[in-house]
Amino acid sequence: MKRATKNMVRFAHRFWRGLREWCGDAAYERYLRSSAAQSDGCQRLTAEEFYVQQLNRRYSRPNRCC
Repeated sequence: MKRATKNMVRFAHRFWRGLREWCGDAAYERYLRSSAAQSDGCQRLTAEEFYVQQLNRRYSRPNRCC
């Protein structure tokens, strides 16, 4: 019984992590891990600054839709 519960918890955790990666919610955490690994002395962006930067990056490109 304990093994089945442990497997279900593990599955739920992996599913949640995958869902956050897919929808972009984990982007800031990924940015923090990446900037910590580089440790080049640059100041890190706050969550709000990172979000604005991502929006600017996404919508500054030409839109070929219409």
